[in-house]
Amino acid sequence: MKGSLSTRRTSFSPKKKSTLFRRVRRNWGLYLLLLPALILLICFSYKPMYGVLIAFKNFRPAEGIMGSAWADPWYKYLKKYFDSYQFISTLKNTLTITIYQLLTFPIPIILALGINQLKEGRYKKVFQTVTYMPHFISTVVMVGLLILLLSPGSGLLGAISKALGFKAPNLMGNAGAFKHLYVWSDVWQHTGWDSIIYLAALSGIDPSLYEAATVDGASKLQRMRYVDIPMLMPTAMIMLIMRVGNIMSLGFEKVYLMQNNLNISASEIISTYVYKIGVIDTQYSYSAAINLFSTVINFILLISVNQISKKLSDNSLW
Repeated sequence: MKGSLSTRRTSFSPKKKSTLFRRVRRNWGLYLLLLPALILLICFSYKPMYGVLIAFKNFRPAEGIMGSAWADPWYKYLKKYFDSYQFISTLKNTLTITIYQLLTFPIPIILALGINQLKEGRYKKVFQTVTYMPHFISTVVMVGLLILLLSPGSGLLGAISKALGFKAPNLMGNAGAFKHLYVWSDVWQHTGWDSIIYLAALSGIDPSLYEAATVDGASKLQRMRYVDIPMLMPTAMIMLIMRVGNIMSLGFEKVYLMQNNLNISASEIISTYVYKIGVIDTQYSYSAAINLFSTVINFILLISVNQISKKLSDNSLW
């Protein structure tokens, strides 16, 4: 019995290798197209991963990563962050904004469903173009627009308030308004662009489904409910998984540009704190440990949500 099992194992392995080799040889053109992307992925994503060692070392640029001494204990900088007064504040602000942003997830889907119901023509093309255009505004220009519009002294809000005879609120300096300004300006800027993937999914729906629904007397809303939305669910679940997997990675640039001394209590998030600690204060090991913490949380959330989605809806990344 043992002899037959060993024979089966040794005979299986070369066969598996030869099958893989034949597949590669048969589709060599496709693998060749993948090669540049693979090289870039290795060079810029996997190769720099050894830099995570900085989080567990007393890193000094002159000594390099491998030459720097190990921290004692190895979790020294993680503990330093957990014990700091900024831990609760930065974690709370990051989660508050990202979860708030996550609640706006259905808006691109609703926009895609609405655009899909428009008849083909100039109006539909103009509407799509208008909704996509804000995505191409740079972050710096976007924040500049917010400041110009909402400035209580020289902005549009200030001019309107002055004309109506009351004092304009300083929204950019209001800590309570920060998350609303960040999230809804982001919705305005990116909703049209985010809806493209859902429009692509809707364009792939079999027209016979619409014809059958029309024959059965279904209205536009009923066709959206029973045809469009079920067909969009796999795409929506994949996008939701990816969103949750980045819940701790709130964009640095826009928050940092919108940040000021008046709203710092609500705008200091993990990524801006890492920048200040690492680049400005040159505490490289400490900033690397903080960033590693947020990355690990993202990884755990991604795996967990993917498994939950796989069990509940059979839709997952892998």
